[in-house]
Amino acid sequence: VQLQASGGGLVQAGGSLRLSCAASGQTFSLHNMGWFRQAPGKEHEFVAAILRNGMKTIYTESVKGRFTISRDNAKKTVYLQMNSLKPEDTAVYYCAGYPAPGSWDLDTRPTEYNYWGQGTQVTVSS
Repeated sequence: VQLQASGGGLVQAGGSLRLSCAASGQTFSLHNMGWFRQAPGKEHEFVAAILRNGMKTIYTESVKGRFTISRDNAKKTVYLQMNSLKPEDTAVYYCAGYPAPGSWDLDTRPTEYNYWGQGTQVTVSS
């Protein structure tokens, strides 16, 4: 599976962005997908994840109620809708995935994700 993230940009605090991550390959629907972010000088931080069939999602506490992860398996794409953006959301955002057929658990550890996109910059100005 190869991943291509897009949709980042510069936005004012309180604004919105929608990130997309397009996948290639035949087994996208068997992969759990996640979004991570990395601010300068910091490690990868888990943001959100979605089960392979879209029936379960989890979020890091700081984005709950503001971000929504979703996926369209027919289009082999996962999305991250980001509303009410704050300056502390500024980071490079990465989509990632790992195969998980038959599992109902979602992993938040970046080391468990096999496939990564190239990252897209999100900058929120105050």
